Amino acid sequence: MARRPHRMATRVAAIALTVLALGACRRGGDGAGGKAAAPEPITLAPENVATVTERTLQAGPDISGTLRAKRAAALRAEVGGTVLEMLAEAGERVPQGKVLARIDATALRDALVAAQSGVSAARNTLHVAEANAKRARTLAEAGALAVQQAEQAEATLEGARAQLADAQARLVSAQQQVAKSQVRAPFAGVVSERQVSVGDIVAPGAPLFTVIDPARLQFEGSVPAAQVGLVRPGARVDFTVTGFDQVFEGEIERVNPAVDPATGQVRVYVDVKNDDQRLISGLYAHGRVAAESATGPAAPATAVDDTSKPPTVMRVAGGKVERVPVEVALRDDVTGAVAFRSGVKEGDVLVLGSARATLPEGTPVRVAQPEPAGAGARPPDPERKGVKPEDGAQASDGGGR
Repeated sequence: MARRPHRMATRVAAIALTVLALGACRRGGDGAGGKAAAPEPITLAPENVATVTERTLQAGPDISGTLRAKRAAALRAEVGGTVLEMLAEAGERVPQGKVLARIDATALRDALVAAQSGVSAARNTLHVAEANAKRARTLAEAGALAVQQAEQAEATLEGARAQLADAQARLVSAQQQVAKSQVRAPFAGVVSERQVSVGDIVAPGAPLFTVIDPARLQFEGSVPAAQVGLVRPGARVDFTVTGFDQVFEGEIERVNPAVDPATGQVRVYVDVKNDDQRLISGLYAHGRVAAESATGPAAPATAVDDTSKPPTVMRVAGGKVERVPVEVALRDDVTGAVAFRSGVKEGDVLVLGSARATLPEGTPVRVAQPEPAGAGARPPDPERKGVKPEDGAQASDGGGR
């Protein structure tokens, strides 16, 4: 009970000191000079600012479309029969000439044996006809045989030769049919589709496989007809692809000479090298034809306020933001950047996006430094090092035992 008056006296003394301190602050603010305290600067995160750098940007007509394999083969059955073996699967890489499937060729082999027999018989017939014709010529020259009979022997010889040629043609056809029972890869590539399975009965013309060469792709895109004058074979095309966070490059190979009446667009075919085979056929692509370029100070397009005339940017200078009119030389829609002709210089710090739109001119700001990798854990407060919660409670109570 003797400790309670001591605690109350301590609290009264603390309140009195607080009142005196507030009074001193007011007198200091209202004293000579009468200046109010400067406002705290607003902290801008690293993602809210960008530094102007020297870059070369490109601009031109937009182009959008789909990536296709430049070389693709749809393999179909050339003979009918039952599929005996499937030796390749979708997604499998195959060399040129590899057997992908085998079709039952029993009947075709029988026809091949018959064709070989026909060649042998025709060859024997020819040998007999050659001997008879030679004998008839000798006798006719000696006057022992009528000329008409000799001519008939020559005609029989010509017929035997024709029969042998026909038999040989049938043999070649039979050999080709047997060979067609084995479906082979026409070039080195990847099996993109497999339409049949073992045991299926296929007819001639039935789809079996699709093989593509992924090392060379073609970007089939469209550009507005009004901008076709800026498109020419050999021009570079920069584009982005669904699923990839980078810009790829290609070259216009040819331009369709006719405008699509339904869309008012012109088809453009872009050659795309894909040596690392990262890109795959069927992906959607969007970019632009590099019809013009500009080199100079550049920054993200979100730094520019296009609603003002002329366009302006918010630049950080002297710890405050200032509105600066700029002249834009070129806009690169693929990289999302703009090149400036005047108004800013390399090294200037510009405010981006929503931060630019919400900061009034003259607002004091400071740019936060990006945290190093692995940062994020809050360091311990050195003033509270070793202080336990119960110690803090006792300290706030204003007294000690």
